[in-house]
Amino acid sequence: MTDPAPDSPEALIPQFVFERFLNQDSHGRRVILVGQIASKPALLTIERAAFSTSTSHLSAFVSSLRDVKNLGDNDIYRWYLARSGSPSSPSDSVPHDLKLNLIYPCTPKHIAKYTPQKLRYVTETPAIYAQHVRPWIEQQREAGRLTWVYNILEGRTEQEDVLFRSWDLESTEPDAKRPKLDGVDDSIEDDKRFLLLPDLNWDRKTMHSLHLLCLPARRDKWSVRDLRKADVPWLRDMLARLKAAVAQLYGKGGAKAGMEEDEAVEGDMLKFYVHYQPTYHHLHIHIVHTHLDAGATQGVGKALDLNLVVAILDALPGEEASMADIPLSYAVGEGSELWEKVWAPLANGDAVTA
Repeated sequence: MTDPAPDSPEALIPQFVFERFLNQDSHGRRVILVGQIASKPALLTIERAAFSTSTSHLSAFVSSLRDVKNLGDNDIYRWYLARSGSPSSPSDSVPHDLKLNLIYPCTPKHIAKYTPQKLRYVTETPAIYAQHVRPWIEQQREAGRLTWVYNILEGRTEQEDVLFRSWDLESTEPDAKRPKLDGVDDSIEDDKRFLLLPDLNWDRKTMHSLHLLCLPARRDKWSVRDLRKADVPWLRDMLARLKAAVAQLYGKGGAKAGMEEDEAVEGDMLKFYVHYQPTYHHLHIHIVHTHLDAGATQGVGKALDLNLVVAILDALPGEEASMADIPLSYAVGEGSELWEKVWAPLANGDAVTA
């Protein structure tokens, strides 16, 4: 078989001479390089191909993983980094290129959650929320599904993963020695306490894909539906505290900031949102870098901009008005318990038993 001509498509890639890295997508799955081919400038985009779904490949794939490094665990949830490729390569010369999430032991509900399913777009009226969805949420909370959240808040698990703990500011040390948040009143009331954690899908090092979770310590707010007009001052204060905390961690000169100055995170590089319906019903706030690719979790039917929520609450009449008083639309999978227990019966005209 003859070699391809130097100017054929197949022959161009081997001739690429790397000069510099230009850009990377926020998930690290695509890089753009600048170089030359035959002394002419060239841009090369490299993207990871999709995983093969063949049974033979997948059965051998997991056993081929090496240098598995645990990132953390809580209850049945565990997170790792791993390397793929030939074990003949020196481990220290090949970066971890895979992130693994393990649920063990998992339940049929976990399997149903990750099984491909049709999505329905529904509008939850205040009446449907009060009569059907709120009772279903109460069942979820009573079933112990928030144990892992309380384990974190109460200091029993994942403490090595906590990036920021607001009540550390309550130290009895003299003011000159106490850590402070720039630009906010540092007096901490119980309902202002919160933790910052890395999201499971963040690699904890790429600033442009920064994704943090804020867990407020208070337990009376289950979701965005529990936010009232009277909570607007609390929400505005929380937003100010979160911006200051992220700046303290990842801003210029921050404790965990990247080595490059242009990686420093500024307040207007952050988006704050909540999910509805959320995965678990303890109010939590997502904090992401503006460069993070907006996937389904930031899309219409899932994410609500927290500043918009504050503006809606502020415009509602009466201090007792709340987000439970307005319709909210969202996507729900046919394989989810919420669809089976609430929305499918409503769609079919049957009684809701949740």
